[in-house]
Amino acid sequence: MPRSGQPLPLFGFFRRFLGQDRAFRQAIATVIGRTPDNVRLYHLAFTHSSVVRQQPEQGRHQSNERLEFLGDAILGSVVAEYLFRKYPYEQEGFLTETRSRIVNRESLNALALKIGLDKLVQLDPTQTRASRSRSVNGNALEALVGAVYLDHGYKAARKFVLNRLIKPYVDVKALATTTSNFKSKLIEWAQRQGKNLRYDIEGQPQIGGTMEFSATVLIDEEPVATGMGLSKKQAEQTAAERALAVLGV
Repeated sequence: MPRSGQPLPLFGFFRRFLGQDRAFRQAIATVIGRTPDNVRLYHLAFTHSSVVRQQPEQGRHQSNERLEFLGDAILGSVVAEYLFRKYPYEQEGFLTETRSRIVNRESLNALALKIGLDKLVQLDPTQTRASRSRSVNGNALEALVGAVYLDHGYKAARKFVLNRLIKPYVDVKALATTTSNFKSKLIEWAQRQGKNLRYDIEGQPQIGGTMEFSATVLIDEEPVATGMGLSKKQAEQTAAERALAVLGV
């Protein structure tokens, strides 16, 4: 038995655990703008599947993939409604293109970094920085949207997406007014310069049977820029946009 006045070792363990949990709750509250009720959902939102593979006893569904699937649908719905109301006279093609530029993988990765999600993601330490930058943080952002929805409902999830992500960090007007057919613009530049242009495409299976594509722009067989998307066309457009920026066109 410990002497009087000395804390029990078990009590010290729980005190440290509760301190960590309190800090995590505060971090989530800072990100989403309200205190989480079901904190387990948020732990799950930041648990990458690589961690589960390292700890198979945790169970096959204890990663953020299912929350990512849910959050992707909610995020797309919120952004679609926002654009529908913001641009009442624009056609479907304009709305679809603008939405895809807001919620594509590159944009979500950038948004996740801006709100600090990379500091919360639980990742297998053997994962490289390159693989982390490709999709991990953007996937965690989608999972977080799913967690907010399950914890507080659709209105809260919508408020989080609009007030904490879109309005502070996305220049929707600039996206909507920028030329969207970057592939055509890049082709025209390559023809004027007498350069050979091609795209190197790779596909990676995602949850729900979808594919995530990576497109690399090669000018005279030299890689210039890479973009990602849920279709080959979207990945090529993103890659072309980034290549134009690199080339100063």
